[in-house]
Amino acid sequence: MTPERIKRRINRRGALQAGLGGIAALGAFPIVTLEEKRAMADSMSPETVVYVSNAGSRDIHVLSMDRATGALSPIEKKEVPGSDKSPSSLPMALSSDKRFLYAQLRGEPYPVSAFAIDPASGKLTLLGTTPLIDQMAYLNVDKSGKHLLGASYVGAKIASYPIDAKGGVEAKGTQIIETQPKAHCVLIDGANRHVYVPVLSADHVMQFAFDPASGRLTPSDPPVVITKAGAGPRHFTIHPNGKWGYLLTETTATIGAYAIDPAKGTLREIAFVETGDHNGKDSAFASDIHVTPDGRYLYGAVRTTSTLHGYKIDPDKGTLTAIGKWPTEKTPRGFDIDPRGKFLLSVGMDSAGMTVHAIDPNSGALTAKHQVPMGMQPNWVEIVDLKG
Repeated sequence: MTPERIKRRINRRGALQAGLGGIAALGAFPIVTLEEKRAMADSMSPETVVYVSNAGSRDIHVLSMDRATGALSPIEKKEVPGSDKSPSSLPMALSSDKRFLYAQLRGEPYPVSAFAIDPASGKLTLLGTTPLIDQMAYLNVDKSGKHLLGASYVGAKIASYPIDAKGGVEAKGTQIIETQPKAHCVLIDGANRHVYVPVLSADHVMQFAFDPASGRLTPSDPPVVITKAGAGPRHFTIHPNGKWGYLLTETTATIGAYAIDPAKGTLREIAFVETGDHNGKDSAFASDIHVTPDGRYLYGAVRTTSTLHGYKIDPDKGTLTAIGKWPTEKTPRGFDIDPRGKFLLSVGMDSAGMTVHAIDPNSGALTAKHQVPMGMQPNWVEIVDLKG
């Protein structure tokens, strides 16, 4: 062997030994798991995308979600423009065809931003911003995609705005309706014919007939449904079968089941259940409520205890039976359930994080699987399937 070949062999051997020694010095070598590999691949061509709004940092985090494991991977962070603040929350709403996302900053001039959702990547493209008449606690888009509705907690009003053919919100409102103080939610039924607005300080739920052609609301008969005094109705949701509605009360942390008249859309109280999180004196600050897509389970969040409460829904009566309660992010302002009903994603205003909870299909029990950092004061979650 020539001196030159011997020198090359020694150099290679030294390099190999140095490399092995470096790995040993670092300890356990970081290994990319199969789950992480799948998540990275999903972030490039995601099947399901999660959108989280952050009031404090005034942005939306866009993440891909692995449908099998619930693992999340970041896609982008999108600024929500138009104001230098958004106190308390940054509400969002999706169009029913999942092509557009709307988000409002709650600082003057109360701009709502319209974003187009890229069907391949889930990334957001800003279409424009439109000042609304007031800051909204809740936004919703009707099933035709032609009308944006908002409920203003601070301004005590409901507003309806037209949406143009390109997905932008028009500047002139269709209708402004005065309410009692603290209107907190505006929920449109699956038939696009009726609207429900819980008003916290009035202890009632307003109910309307909705005209999808004009975007106008007409009070139903009766125009309101009264709750227990001091309950503080906050959020409302409807069972997938359209027969039952469920009301979360913020102050007392109770959940009410209502029968929905199939013709008039009016509500009739069935029964309320207690979460047990109200101390009888101070507000429990219950926050959000959702039903699984198969209609079997309902969940509600309470901020003072940072707890998620679960209930089984009676398939014949619509009544609720408690199945358990589980800790989640600190001060859970909002959560959502993925379209397959496998995962519940909860965000904490005071933890700046999101936890992915797996839903047991047999019992409805929740198990925390993943935790992901968010922006400042995360408060709203929307989930979109890009692929069937």
